[in-house]
Amino acid sequence: MRFHIQQESDIPASTQLFNQICFAIAARHFPPGHRLPSTRQLAMQTGLHRNTISKVYRQLENDGVVEAMAGSGIYVRDQQKPRELKTPAGLRYKEHPDINREARQCVDGLLSAGCTLQQARQLLTAEIDWRLRCGTRVLVSTPQEDLGASRLIAEELGPNLQVPVEVVPLEDLQRVLESSHNGTVVTSRYFLQPVEQLARQHGVRAVAVDLNDFRDELTMLKQLRSGSCVGLVSISPGILRAAEVILHSMRGQELLVMTASPDVGSRLLALCRAAAHVLCDRPSLPLVEQTLRQNRAQLMRLPQVHCAHSYLGGQAIDLLKKEIGLVNASASA
Repeated sequence: MRFHIQQESDIPASTQLFNQICFAIAARHFPPGHRLPSTRQLAMQTGLHRNTISKVYRQLENDGVVEAMAGSGIYVRDQQKPRELKTPAGLRYKEHPDINREARQCVDGLLSAGCTLQQARQLLTAEIDWRLRCGTRVLVSTPQEDLGASRLIAEELGPNLQVPVEVVPLEDLQRVLESSHNGTVVTSRYFLQPVEQLARQHGVRAVAVDLNDFRDELTMLKQLRSGSCVGLVSISPGILRAAEVILHSMRGQELLVMTASPDVGSRLLALCRAAAHVLCDRPSLPLVEQTLRQNRAQLMRLPQVHCAHSYLGGQAIDLLKKEIGLVNASASA
């Protein structure tokens, strides 16, 4: 397997190499016990300096992915072999100074839950493999006040990217990036500038995804008769604010618009009582339907519920795969 470094990419070359090696290991192109190319060989293949490659190998070793054998080389570590855990240095470990004890307590907890040692090992290995898969993780970040937007993005990315997807408030992004310098930060275009500034400081990529144009929903709203009451329900306050502005620009004062977060029961019930049409996102749909079922006797008529099943644009996920190299990595594998 050959590794390809895109010199024109905004992603640091060392991060590109790290991610590609992890992908090769996770995909079993480099099975346990496989000897990785020497720094000289990789330097000739990629054009990188040997010191850069050595740094990547050290990071892989610190993460437990490979092990160095003196005078022999770097080998893919067998995850089923016991490994002496060294307490890593750094601020993030100050709260857990005894990592070995933490590991023992984790295993003890699984045994107490009824697992055998073999089952505990399988569970832990599966979780670690998931987090290391492709050497990639995606951090979805928006401000805390609109974390619902991150949840909507992450809900669609997770099943499609097949890499770990985490929701991180923008206010916590600095701390999270300080603890790990690999991954890609994803946000909406509304928050790209502050996210990009933080990501750039830590040498990671920030990518904005395009949102759905909601063409079907807008067409339906244009056809409603004047005086209709429309209810908007979303876990994202930002979506609700933007939707109100769009509806006002389209229909002026012709429509009565109500908004609600699905976790505010009283507001949601009032909306369901007044609105003839309720538009909601997918995470809100179960709570909207539950409210209608539980209060059916109190409602003069049931509103028509329209669920926007997709928050991201049609090509957003495919474009993101290309942006973070998943498509190229799969092809080269």
